[in-house]
Amino acid sequence: MATELPPRPVSTSLVHRLAIVASEYHEQYVDGLIRSARRELETIAPAATVDVFRVPGSFEIALGVERVAALRGPDAILAFGVIFDGETLHASLIAEAVTASLLQTSIRHALPVLHEILVVKTHEQARARCLDDKLNRGVEAARATVRMLGALAEVAATKK
Repeated sequence: MATELPPRPVSTSLVHRLAIVASEYHEQYVDGLIRSARRELETIAPAATVDVFRVPGSFEIALGVERVAALRGPDAILAFGVIFDGETLHASLIAEAVTASLLQTSIRHALPVLHEILVVKTHEQARARCLDDKLNRGVEAARATVRMLGALAEVAATKK
């Protein structure tokens, strides 16, 4: 587990169309991820537009991301959800299936899909990653989004 956030990237003035697909389940924590990501994006990508799409749970994020990618054409999608790990394999099965699906959507659409569907054991862990500042995964996703869009722009600018 990371103990601190990655450094803030250089701000960009480019206009990006971004989307967040987020679970309604464990709303307090997921809303914290959304708020933190939006606040960070306002600082490092102030010209970006961010549309938020809600789906019932973390499992449904996979289809939500696929449809947003296919129908809305954003430059990047941030996927936010929280899964509590319990006594059965249910959490692991959902997390693995959604992870594989997000990767396939990213590749199929040549689109950054930032995966912040968190599997946590306790509310303390969820608070630390979703509501607190030190390890906030919404901030991390926003920074990774801007970095990835910059990397892809660099690749496109240097193609033969």
